[in-house]
Amino acid sequence: MAAANYLPSEDQFLCSICLDVFTDPVTIPCGHNFCKKCINEHWNINDQHLCPMCKEASNTRPDLRVNTFISEMVAQFRQSAQQKASSSSSEQQVSKPGEVPCDVCTGTKLKALKSCLVCLISYCETHLEPHLTASRLKRHQLIDPVENLEGRMCTKHDKPLELFCKTDQTCVCMLCHVSDHKMHDVVPMKEEYEGKKAELEAEIQQMIQERRLKIQEIKHSVDLSEEDADREIAEGVQVFTSLKESVERGLNELINTIKEKQKTTEKQAEAFIKELEQEISELMKRSTEVEQLSRSEDHLHLLQSVQSLNTNHPTPIKDWTEVSVRPSYEGTVVKAVVQLEETLSKEMKKLLAESELKRVQQYAVDVTLDPDTAHPQLILSHDGKQVHPGKVKKNLPDNPEGFSDCNCVLGEQSFSSGRFYFEVQVKGKTEWTLGVARESINRKGQIKAGPQYGNWTIWLRNRNEYEALAGPAVRLSLKSPPQKVGVFVDYEEGLVSFYDVDTAALIYSFTGCSFTEKLFPFFNPRYGGKNSAPLIITPVRVN
Repeated sequence: MAAANYLPSEDQFLCSICLDVFTDPVTIPCGHNFCKKCINEHWNINDQHLCPMCKEASNTRPDLRVNTFISEMVAQFRQSAQQKASSSSSEQQVSKPGEVPCDVCTGTKLKALKSCLVCLISYCETHLEPHLTASRLKRHQLIDPVENLEGRMCTKHDKPLELFCKTDQTCVCMLCHVSDHKMHDVVPMKEEYEGKKAELEAEIQQMIQERRLKIQEIKHSVDLSEEDADREIAEGVQVFTSLKESVERGLNELINTIKEKQKTTEKQAEAFIKELEQEISELMKRSTEVEQLSRSEDHLHLLQSVQSLNTNHPTPIKDWTEVSVRPSYEGTVVKAVVQLEETLSKEMKKLLAESELKRVQQYAVDVTLDPDTAHPQLILSHDGKQVHPGKVKKNLPDNPEGFSDCNCVLGEQSFSSGRFYFEVQVKGKTEWTLGVARESINRKGQIKAGPQYGNWTIWLRNRNEYEALAGPAVRLSLKSPPQKVGVFVDYEEGLVSFYDVDTAALIYSFTGCSFTEKLFPFFNPRYGGKNSAPLIITPVRVN
């Protein structure tokens, strides 16, 4: 039974000349088998009658007859292979649009399982069998099925593209390498593939990492935005609560005013009523007396008695014709609304100014003075936070970064993007200059003030003269002398603003500036004497 079920493999029925299944198999004297046609053609070409396998020679050309036993075995093998192929075909999937079809299938095209880079043909599972079993075909390179296999052949030499020319960045065949690309840097395609694969993987990993960092950045931005939103909501609640309280105070004042006027009106009316009641009582007495006199028919006595009545009652009777009680409410609401509007306007300006100052204070930076830039007459504190004018100009070696003629000093920190803010105490000084300056500001000789000369500053002169050095200078009218000045810069927006920190009032803004260099905080405490108080860089504390 085991022998009956035994099915030899295809290798046993392959002709060693054509490498295909026997057709009309014949056996030569040495015992090897070949296709009848193959061995005849072989002997026609070669003069000696040698066996292609063992090289045994025959003196005469053998008389070839078909080996019936092998022929029957081949027939059984072919029939079994066809049945197997038929069964396999029914189980395999039919090629769908977008899938690579088998190039060997006739009629219904099955889905290709592999493509051969040597045969340039795509095979389904059934037709791929010889490439998996035949020793010669096993050496062929199989890949996942692809279309346009012809595109993998060199159009010039009709050879497989197996090499990569790094010089020309193109795929070439073996003949290209020894002809057109002989002096070029040519490597096996697999080597270039591995390199490119590693390069692409590294590039993809870098892109993945960049996107992960971007996700973190976006998440961080969302967190910051949430913090900003909470802060804005808190400030909004504070502003509107203050405004609501102002409105409620205004309403209470209006109600109290109307009530006070109503009380005044009521008191006035009570006084009038009391006075009228007294007159009524007096007039009733007179009426009684007149009635008694009217009973007498003595005319003389009546007339004399009337005179006596006027003498006995000297209180004159008041003329009430023009007297009235009128509420004095007219215009009360209008006046209250006007007053409320003025109050709210002041309150809103104050609250908005405070809110704006809080907004810029969040960009506070830690600024220290740079001793290498200081004029020799200036005295800097050890912590780099204070500068005041000295009485004597120190004899120091010339520093190319230092100011030679003007009592100026720059901050150590520079800024070439974004926003930054710092505060400087100017209390007790009669003169000072503050702001920012670009890196290339003239440090030798007199400094000309103005944006066109690379500095954006304001100054105090003669105790109470404030100006923005905008070229020409702009006179500033301040309600009160600032004790602490805040400086805010938005590099991209081209904005430099100055604030009175204690009152949260905006002092001045340079707008539409064009910054192309690093910006440095700029300080000039001016000269000494009564102006000997220092400029002090103070920590920023948000109210």
